[in-house]
Amino acid sequence: MKIAVLGGGNGSYAAAADFTLAGHQVRFWRRDFAAFGSLADGQPLRLLDHAGSHDLALACVTADMGEAVRGAELIVCPAPAFAQMDIAGLLAPHLADGQVIYLPPGTFGSYLMAAACRAAGSQADVAFAETGTLPWLTRRRPDQDGLQTVAITTRASRLPSGVYPARHSERALALISQAFPDAIEPVEDALCAALMNAGPIIHPPLILMNAGPIVHFDKWDIHNEGTQPEIRAVHDALDGERIRLREMLGYQPPHFPLRDHYHTSDWMYGNLAHDRLVDSGDWHEKLDLKDHRYMTEDIAMGLCFLTTLGEAMGLEMPVAAGLLALGSVAAGQDFRQTGRSWQSCGLADLDKAELSRLLVEGAG
Repeated sequence: MKIAVLGGGNGSYAAAADFTLAGHQVRFWRRDFAAFGSLADGQPLRLLDHAGSHDLALACVTADMGEAVRGAELIVCPAPAFAQMDIAGLLAPHLADGQVIYLPPGTFGSYLMAAACRAAGSQADVAFAETGTLPWLTRRRPDQDGLQTVAITTRASRLPSGVYPARHSERALALISQAFPDAIEPVEDALCAALMNAGPIIHPPLILMNAGPIVHFDKWDIHNEGTQPEIRAVHDALDGERIRLREMLGYQPPHFPLRDHYHTSDWMYGNLAHDRLVDSGDWHEKLDLKDHRYMTEDIAMGLCFLTTLGEAMGLEMPVAAGLLALGSVAAGQDFRQTGRSWQSCGLADLDKAELSRLLVEGAG
């Protein structure tokens, strides 16, 4: 299958490597061609995983969006939520009927990117889909033997995925399943998938309740040194608010409660995922509290979206709202005004029936 991978973060490198390893033809795009480093000179991408080391020749690396997506059946965009609107503007002129764009995860970017592509003039009949987590626990590592290197600690075994508009679900999820065999689990629609997003549940308590050591120490592992029972209790309370919102909106189980990540093999990454993450040492790292993706994506985008949607539906969201307020103070900006809120999505005036129709049929 021809797959375009968009973005320059850990997840995009893991996607490019993993799809190539599986035999797909990968076109890898990022906006700064020089940032490809040795890949720009035609060198392989090195993947490290449980099976060892793999040096992989990508079909194409490019800063030309048209070259990346032209003819691609699947477009995978693991870029952070705050980058989605810029990417949509670059993507819109090159989309063609039948293509599928997959956001792992999306933070309801499936709807917002579709709207942005329409606003930019695209008339292509495409499907946007999203899931609840990045499909890889992954980090880039320093170059080895002059090669760009990415390590995958584990791969997701369950990816609850929803499509916008949902009328395209069967076709879109069948295509995505070719890239993620046996992992895709269909859910009702894109909003259901957005409310599976694990980042806004895991990361806000970890970075805010570890703010002191994050700032003080050169490196700090929030998943090891920073995960105590008291912080897990906040996780569970926050996740309870997410699940109540899902139930209020009529979404069916499984809700993928976060406690399963820590205590069972039933969560998205399967057996012993948290232990593997900690044992890898890749998350013992320097975090810039204000600028790290955990703040700029998981709080400013994901947690803001969750909190304001819940409030718009009449739910009390005290834990989510409290963490959102603390994050705003720590970052020095009001995320309710600058982040991704239900109001900023432009859907706050819809009643539940109108929202349901939009999610299934799409706009326009």
